[in-house]
Amino acid sequence: MSTPTQTDDQAVRPRLWYFVALMVLLSTLGSFVNDMFTPALPAMCRFFHTSIPVVQMGLTSGMAGLAVGQLVFGPMSDHYGRKPILVLALSLFIVAAVVSVFSPTIHFFIGCRFFQGIGASAGYLLSRTMPADLYNGRQLAKMMALIGAINGVAPASAPVLGGVTADAYGWKGIFVVLAVLAVLVLVMTMFGKETLTPSMRTKGSVWQSFKGYKGLVSDGRFMLHVVFKGVALGLLFAYISAAPFILQTHYGMSQTHYGLVIGANAIFVVAGSSLAVRFKPLKKAAMLGAALVLIGCVAQAYALWHIKSIVGFEVCMCVILLGLGFIFTTTNTLAMNEGREHAGEASALLGIMGYIVGGIVSPLVGIGEVLHSTAIVFVALGILIAISALLTRRLTPEM
Repeated sequence: MSTPTQTDDQAVRPRLWYFVALMVLLSTLGSFVNDMFTPALPAMCRFFHTSIPVVQMGLTSGMAGLAVGQLVFGPMSDHYGRKPILVLALSLFIVAAVVSVFSPTIHFFIGCRFFQGIGASAGYLLSRTMPADLYNGRQLAKMMALIGAINGVAPASAPVLGGVTADAYGWKGIFVVLAVLAVLVLVMTMFGKETLTPSMRTKGSVWQSFKGYKGLVSDGRFMLHVVFKGVALGLLFAYISAAPFILQTHYGMSQTHYGLVIGANAIFVVAGSSLAVRFKPLKKAAMLGAALVLIGCVAQAYALWHIKSIVGFEVCMCVILLGLGFIFTTTNTLAMNEGREHAGEASALLGIMGYIVGGIVSPLVGIGEVLHSTAIVFVALGILIAISALLTRRLTPEM
């Protein structure tokens, strides 16, 4: 992982350990925005005296902010550089997280979540973009896998930390912790190095940068990888949205125990992400991942509808999450490799698609009987993932 794509100028190449740590923390913040407060969803229903679908709109609102923020910050980072955009976005997140603690109503809280999503979006966006500034091909795949594997600590630790914090300090304590984490990332960003040299930035007006979207959207190869990642990420969000009500409300777990179980499950995403880079071509990992996801989703639907066993739920989820890990590393690498000429916009589209799908399916798993609605959503997304994998396989093998 020593082949930069821009230049050998040491001013652009940060220390590897610092770079990986910053990328992990940036991506972690994006994950924590949703994962950390999910253990408190049932408690928030009681606090705000509202229904499950309404409180789940907090997830949808956060995803909407993540999508909008990436759409805007992608071209801006290509024009102004990565570092100033990160500083701006992280500052917004800190303010929105602190203000949300004082939410008088669920609707005010949902509004705060939108701005939290916008603030966190730059971290999520640039944790994919900045590696593409410096690496390509299999070097990029290895860097993405390394960051993805280490970043598995985020989905593993977020529910645990969120559950423990919620039990001790209530849901408001979660957003205080998120604000503190964002301050840490902001400090690291200010001491970090810019990865996009002035010569590589878009010229002219910043509005010219947005034209990069047109070329990317018309690129069938790139968009196939984007859609593939989007439906896979949507399945992860459906799981995140449904799990608190299945494990806590239906099976009676405490917030802390819920966090421990979800954290353990996330290890399977880490395993899939780490193993994907061993496949040549890389698309074989996507095929295996899609097969695991489809089998797991069908089995999970049957288990939720007929067996209704926590053991069955967990076994099926581990299979699904392992498959998603394979898909995430593969689609991130293939998409960023295709769209590196407009890396900011490419990363934005890659992230936005997931939040569009996630924003749609998150409330759907709470409609009616949560076990049945979750089963239906899982099967539908499993089929879409399988179709995306088959279409990807038809492309000329690379890497």
